[in-house]
Amino acid sequence: MPVAGARWVCLDVGETLIDETRVWSTWADELGIPRLTFMAALGAVIGSGDAYHRGVFGVFGIEDWRMSEAAVLERYGGFREDDLYPDARRAIASVEARGYRVAIAANQPEVRAEELRSLGIAPDVLAMSDAIGVAKPDPAFFARVLELMGGPDPADVAYVGDRIDNDVLPAAAAGMRAVWLRRGPWGVIQLPDPDSPPALTVRSLDELVERIDEAWH
Repeated sequence: MPVAGARWVCLDVGETLIDETRVWSTWADELGIPRLTFMAALGAVIGSGDAYHRGVFGVFGIEDWRMSEAAVLERYGGFREDDLYPDARRAIASVEARGYRVAIAANQPEVRAEELRSLGIAPDVLAMSDAIGVAKPDPAFFARVLELMGGPDPADVAYVGDRIDNDVLPAAAAGMRAVWLRRGPWGVIQLPDPDSPPALTVRSLDELVERIDEAWH
């Protein structure tokens, strides 16, 4: 059941809580591509507006990249303490202390939820796309997350993510307060839609804590 008057802060994972440098570096290493070259190609793909960022493999003529996926996942080994952005823990604690309920919902394998719990990240709701069977930017993803929250008014939910295409626009379309976190490659390369600007733009989760109330102004 929804909690009367409760407001939620719902956080993405990649480049919001987790620094993805290590996972992309693992891909580069597994494929034998210099890390800087691989990262530059990833930036070019993002800058081209290609919503499917795995198009980076096509830059190198690698069409069968899924053949390397299992080896990459084993080499990566899942989320570690040093993958968490330094402001992740304190931001969650701070927004909770201010009376907000916290959810984490992202496009991630199901196992990532348990990895976050093992790091002590235990919000009210924790939902990975593989587990709920639908992924961003599908409107059904946001509808399902709202269900898991207990059905709050979407206007009482601030969805925080780094991507305009996967986070800001679909969250706003779902009636949520879209908060754009400008870090990571998508956060610095993508540009906001002038017809659907985010309710709030921040450059860190520390700034989010300081300014979260502005998402409703």
